[in-house]
Order: sequence, then C-alpha cells, then structure tokens
Amino acid sequence: MYAISLGDDGAELCPIEPWQAGEFLAHIDRGREFIGRHNGLPDVVTDLESSRAFLQAYADRTAADTGRIHGIRSDGVLVGAVILRTLDVTQGLAEAGCWLEPAAVGRGLVTRAARVLLDWAFDSRGVHRVEWVVSAGNAPSIAVARRLGMTKDAVLRESHLYRGRRHDEEVWSVLAPHWRAAQHSS
Repeated sequence: MYAISLGDDGAELCPIEPWQAGEFLAHIDRGREFIGRHNGLPDVVTDLESSRAFLQAYADRTAADTGRIHGIRSDGVLVGAVILRTLDVTQGLAEAGCWLEPAAVGRGLVTRAARVLLDWAFDSRGVHRVEWVVSAGNAPSIAVARRLGMTKDAVLRESHLYRGRRHDEEVWSVLAPHWRAAQHSS
C-alpha cells in the first residue's frame, strides 16, 4: 500500500480499504462522540459489519470513479480521513469532507490531507469545482474551508435533519483556476 507524507511530523495520507474494517471501527470508537457532534458517520459505523460495508461502499465508488476515501495516519495510527463524498468527472464536480478523532485535532492534519486530495481531484481527474458542505455550527471545518481558499457560496437554512434537530448547512467551494492560482502563489 502507498502512503503520501503530509509533512515532517510523520503524518501520512493513505487509502482505507474494506479489509481494514477493524482498524476503522476502532478509530471511529475512539472519536465516536466527538466526530458525531457534526457528522453522522458514528451512527452508520457501529460494528465490524457496518464498518466493512461503509468501506466497501467507498471501494465501489473508487472503482466507479465516483468517490474516494483516504485515511490520515499519525505515527502509524489511523486518526481521521478525508473523502470525496461525490465525484462527477463528466460534470467536473466533487464534494469533499473530513473528520478527525479528538487526539489529532489542532495539528493541521485535515488541511494538509485535503490539499493532497484536492490537488488530485483538480489535476488528475480534471474536476472544475470542489464543494465543502458543513454544519454552520462546525467552526473547525469552516476554518479548514477558509484555509483551503474556499468561498462561502450559501447558507442552506435548516436543511439538514440530524439527530432530531434541523441544522443550517454552509456550502463552500473552490474552482480549479482559483485553486491553481493559489498553489502557484504560495
């Protein structure tokens, strides 16, 4: 398996596959409450079977070129992930997302990992627009969108029913020309 370095601290980005369902479940269990504040993943991945099914769904998306999941590892331990929830190469559109367990927060891991994933989407798959849809109450994820140079396009008022409550969602995006210009000016 390959891994892409995310910097001098030993963090890496690598694929997560169905055979790693036990490790993935352990990661979700370590961050279940924290991740679940804004992300429904802990409600979906509850045991080994559902963990394997979630990873298989992304393996199928990878095979169909309609999505991707990559794990973020710190000192060899899976601590989070970045995903392309959707990938439509024909339309040139993708939606990215992420999560981390609490021990990995505050080190820039998601921003670094998302940059690698977005570089791949723009450069290798020819995507024109990447969106980041986030709960309006998820300040850390909104900060990542800003660090990635994204623009807030909209607030979808009470658009997301989550755990019995309606939440506003923000839609952030970056377009390929802006992404490339920002990468060359860094």
